[in-house]
Amino acid sequence: MKSCIIETALGWLGLVLSPSGLRAVTLPRRDREAVLREVLALGAREEVRDGEFGDLPERLRRYARGEPVPFPDALDFSAATPFQRAVWQAAQEIPYGQKRSYGWLATKAGKPRAARAVGQAMAANPWPIIVPCHRVVSSSGRLGGYGGGLDVKERLLLLEGAIDA
Repeated sequence: MKSCIIETALGWLGLVLSPSGLRAVTLPRRDREAVLREVLALGAREEVRDGEFGDLPERLRRYARGEPVPFPDALDFSAATPFQRAVWQAAQEIPYGQKRSYGWLATKAGKPRAARAVGQAMAANPWPIIVPCHRVVSSSGRLGGYGGGLDVKERLLLLEGAIDA
């Protein structure tokens, strides 16, 4: 697997590419070395120039500057369960600058009683930002959890204008 590490306005991001598509995106970090350790732990063995990832690095940089951009990239779902795949694909339908509840996402994924399982699927999401798990909140509007910490989730939602400062 190949990786590239890019600097954005949000911090450093790592991208991991398998022959089947994008395998992972790391959460924004302040330290490039921390991202390098993450991509190595994800199985990347070769660091390449960001051009090998098409225009994805530039789209991520634009996103980090607050620009709504599409992410139609091929994702490598080989490690996903069918439920995770359904949840992650449904999450990709949440528009920029909007939020949806775990219950909404469970219904959209075909399992209306599985809001808690949706939370677990979101916690395992290997493509933050691309699969916008930060846009999923509790039915009461509370932010809920986030793998990168609630401060990162809040920062992404603020960036998109989905919550007020």
